[in-house]
Amino acid sequence: MTSGVEVVFERRGAGPTLVLLHGIGHHWGAWLPVLDRLAETHDVIAVDLPGFGRSPVPAAGLPAGMPALVAAMVELFAALRLERPHVAGNSLGGAIALELAAAGAVSSATALSPAGFCTPRELRWALTVLTLHRNAARLPDPLLRHLFAAPALRALAMGMLLARPNRMALDVALADARALREARAFRAVARAGRGYAFAGAPTVPVTVAWGTRDRILPYRQAALARARLPAARHLDLPGCGHVPMHDDPELVASVILGTTGAAPA
Repeated sequence: MTSGVEVVFERRGAGPTLVLLHGIGHHWGAWLPVLDRLAETHDVIAVDLPGFGRSPVPAAGLPAGMPALVAAMVELFAALRLERPHVAGNSLGGAIALELAAAGAVSSATALSPAGFCTPRELRWALTVLTLHRNAARLPDPLLRHLFAAPALRALAMGMLLARPNRMALDVALADARALREARAFRAVARAGRGYAFAGAPTVPVTVAWGTRDRILPYRQAALARARLPAARHLDLPGCGHVPMHDDPELVASVILGTTGAAPA
């Protein structure tokens, strides 16, 4: 489906609305491992951010920087007649979730390994690794299928993103590779985010959860998140990598539901 602001999304379930935001180069399918679990208690909307997945590049151009991305999400909420939904995000999506919370636009925010708490050097590392993955994703689909079908090769190809890459289904791995390859907004968002650091002060319930085996935005960045967000709930995701939804779906779902109030925190 698309909204009036030309953003593609998947919608499932019923209850208080929960909007899910993916990371740079990803798509709404990042949330498939937890989507149905969350939809048991929520009206879940998993979004393809502008210029990612199947969402087109806006006619007026891509959002230039974090304030414009946040404004695009607020516009989406208005188009869908959502009044302060809950939100959860991973990586770039985690940073957007925190910014929405700081703006008072949401009822709660869950941020999984969010951007915005790294040094410039760490950010360059993350973007370099993701760019290399994007270049590799340009291999022909038959070769990618062969690569992902072999457990050892899949671990080599996806070990920077996932702690347990062999838990991901082959078709899901291929879909993620295509999304990264075809991410029209990748370069522009990467450039715009080079100097980004989170500095807001949310007043709504916030959870920041970090994979202890994150190799893109390493777990040590969780210490800075704790310092900048002392009123938030901070959790470790043991044994999880940068995209924890695939590494431990039940744990990630419980963290999100604990933030929204649909399950004990």
